[in-house]
This record gives sequence, structure tokens and C-alpha cells, in this order.
Amino acid sequence: MITKGIIKKGEYFDSVTLMIVSRKLSGLDGVIDSSIVMGTAENKAILESAGLLIETFDGCSDTDLLVAIKAESQEKFENALESLTEMLKDVRNKKDDSDDFHPVSLDGALSMMPDANLAIISIAGRYAALEAEKALENGLHVMIFSDNVSIEDEKRLKEMGRDKNLLVMGPDCGTAIINGIPLAFANVVEKGDIGIVAASGTGLQEVSSVIAHVGAGISQAIGTGGRDVKEYIGGIMFLEAMDALAEDKQTKVIVLVSKPPHASVLQKIAEKIDTISKPIVAILIGGDMSVLREKGVYTADTLEKCALIASALSKGTDPDSVLDHLKARSSQLDKIAEKEMTCKEGRRFIRGLFSGGTLCDETQLILKNSLGDVYSNTPLNPAFKLKDIWKSVGHTIVDLGDDDFTVGRPHPMIDFSLRNRRIASESEDSETAVILLDVVLGYGSNMDPAGELSSSIRKARETAPGISIICSITGTAGDPQNRSYVEEELTKAGAIVMPTNAAATQLAEKIILNCNRHL
Repeated sequence: MITKGIIKKGEYFDSVTLMIVSRKLSGLDGVIDSSIVMGTAENKAILESAGLLIETFDGCSDTDLLVAIKAESQEKFENALESLTEMLKDVRNKKDDSDDFHPVSLDGALSMMPDANLAIISIAGRYAALEAEKALENGLHVMIFSDNVSIEDEKRLKEMGRDKNLLVMGPDCGTAIINGIPLAFANVVEKGDIGIVAASGTGLQEVSSVIAHVGAGISQAIGTGGRDVKEYIGGIMFLEAMDALAEDKQTKVIVLVSKPPHASVLQKIAEKIDTISKPIVAILIGGDMSVLREKGVYTADTLEKCALIASALSKGTDPDSVLDHLKARSSQLDKIAEKEMTCKEGRRFIRGLFSGGTLCDETQLILKNSLGDVYSNTPLNPAFKLKDIWKSVGHTIVDLGDDDFTVGRPHPMIDFSLRNRRIASESEDSETAVILLDVVLGYGSNMDPAGELSSSIRKARETAPGISIICSITGTAGDPQNRSYVEEELTKAGAIVMPTNAAATQLAEKIILNCNRHL
């Protein structure tokens, strides 16, 4: 077995293309593992963790393309390299089979669709603000999917949008559902009368998916980007979105989803609530919601509970019935936890590998009540920040979608390779009792999550038969990945599949508490 590589200078491919080519390369005869990435520091750290960082890459720059191949022999390596050359050439020469004209500018798009009223901006962050400004000047609402936009530009754009009575969703807004159309990372839901304002993409996805699962529907789901509720931005678009839903005739119930807003922003939200007559349900992950309860808002401590209360209000049923449902479910989880025998092997820690940042935070919050603070690259308690994001310590819950892991790489909702490697390393740790995973479906996400994860789950169970692998699924029956199929395949692979992140985390928690009682 050999591990070798080459540097291709002056060649650039986007991260999704590199992911696809790398996957094809790893599937070639005699190739054990491979990675094709730009030579950023973050990518070199990933190569090192995978055993693919070689001396050849010393001194490479961010603009160099690194090709690392672990092969059975020199001959297999050379064959793979030859195939790679053809793969990259095909990418360069690929032509769109469609004869349709695709505009290359906002002006060109508007000439084709003069009645359009929404622009989605997904370009390099340093250019996004200028294009968003052009869209606003043309009377368009804006969704800025791009990140790396300065907070000064964000505030300027949002003030401009407010003045023009236009929404500015983002920057780094990954999810929205407008007039029944899912945008970016979003799920297929039925139209209904529940409107959502969210400063969290995966939080919005989890809430809207649970609402869909229990038979309710969404009127609008407006993402604002996570920085909107920070002090500097002041909740400009969060408040504007609340106004929009308050005025929307299709919206009967309003849901607010966010990580803890700055105190000044929370006060503005509370004051805004006084002007709205519709029932409001809120969750501020880890935040103090007493000021909202004083305003008559229904509050929840999990995304699932928030969605269930909103659905009950939509259907005209008693919101307190949600507590009965969750209590019955807790008893079911107790029975599942009792069957897991992890504790007999001395295993005692949870290792969470998340693609959704808000789901990662929710898990930390749930575990805090019984297990205390846990380690993370994005910890709720700064004292528990991992010194080495590639190595778990005690109970560790990692957000693989954080910038630490995604610079120069596709988001983990798209590219499962990093998480699959982490699953393997966690299963080899003799102290790992539970591997906890979120699986996020919907448009924009990986189209075959079951296929991507199943082999890694099976290998992990072979490596450590005693561990529990628990997956939550964020998604709906209408999503292109087919939620039922994903659940069935993950179960066949040896995972315990839960309908929500809260349920998955609570099951992991119960398993660990059982282990602690037996140690």
C-alpha cells in the first residue's frame, strides 16, 4: 500500500466538483482512499486526519490543487492518476445539453423575468453585497445564500430593505419557504397557516418538518441569517418578518426560532409582540424566554416541542396535549435505552457528529441538564471548546458545518466524506458509547444520504459491536430523498432512527445515564 500525491498549480475547481471527482476516484480499482482539495490550511488539516497529508504538499498555497491517493500499489496509483486527468478534462469540457439561455447578470435575468420579485444571491461573499444592492434598487426582495459578507454591508443592506419595504434574508441564509416554494436547503411541506421567522437554517428545517409530519402546513418561512439578532444588526429583518406575517392573511400562527438574541434585540421582539394579535410560539435555543412568556407567548425548550405546539394551535386543539405526547414518547425511549448494552463494555461517552449548527446547539442544551457541559468546536460554555477539533474529549458534540470544517469544502449536508471518516475514528475509540448523527433531507442536501452513511455505520458496528448509533431525520415525506427509504436503509445498516433531533438526543442521554448507573 502506498500514499502519494501531486500538486496541480493554477487549476481551480469548485468544492462540489472536487467532491464528485474524489468520490469517483475512490471507487476505482485498487484505490483505498483519495482526496482532491484546494491547499488551504483547513483542508491540509483534514488530509492529516485522514492519513493523506504527505511531504509533497509542504509549502503549497491556498490556490494549489492537492491530489492525494492511497492505493494498493504504484501501478494502481498511476492508473488512478491517469483516470483523474480524464475526469478533470471532462469537467472542463462539459457542455450544457440544454439550448436554454442562462443570463449571466441580474439585468439579463430581469429582462427575461420582468415580473420577478425575489433574487437569490449565491456568489463569492466579496461580491454578494453589490449584487444584493442592485436587486434592492430594482425592487426585489433578496435572499443572500452567500456567507463572508461583512456585517457592515449586512446592516446597510437591511436598512435599505427596510426603507423600501423589502425583505433581506441573510447573508448566510440557508433556508426559506416562500409561497410554498422551498429555497436553498429547505424541505417540501404542505401549505398551511403557520408562519415561521427564523435566524437559524436547520432550526427552520426541523420545525417545518415536524409541522409537516403531524399534518399541519406552512404559510411562509422567512430566514434572516444568524447575525440578524446580534446587537449590531439589531434584529432589523427579524422584526420586519414578524410584521410581514402579522399582516399575511394566510398566517394564523407565528413561530419564532433563534439562538439567543442580544438583550436589546430580545426587548425589541417583545415590544413587537405587543402589536400582534395572532398566537406566537417561540424557541430561543438556550436563551431566557421569560420576557416572551410575560407577553403571552407559548415557549418551548426543543424545536420539536415548538413545532408541536404551533401545530396544535393551527388545528384548534389544546397545546397542553403536546406534553402528554412527549411524556408517552419518553417512556418509549426508556424501553429502547434498556435494550442497549453499551455499558457492559465500559463505554461511557456520546460523540455527536452534526451537519446542522442549531441541531448541534439543541443537543448540547438537552444534555446539559443531566450530563453537564459537553465539549464542542462550538460549545455553549466557552470553557469546553475543543483544543483539537479533530479529537473528541469526553462527551463531544461537533458541528461539522462550522467554518472550521467547511472552508474550501462543500457543506456536510452535501458532502458526507468528512463525517464518514469521523464515524470510523469514533468507533475505534474504546470510550465511545453512542454516535449521534443528524440526517438533513430536502432540496440542496445530498440526494443519497442512506447510501453515503450506511456502509460507514456497518463498519462502525463491526469495529465496535457494543456501540449505539442513533440518527435523527430532519425531512418530510415529500422530500426528493424519500424519508421512508432513508429511515429503512439506515435501520438496516444498524442505526436506531428517531423522528427528531430532540428524540435522538434524549435516547442517547438515557443510554448514557443507564451506563453511568452500571459503572
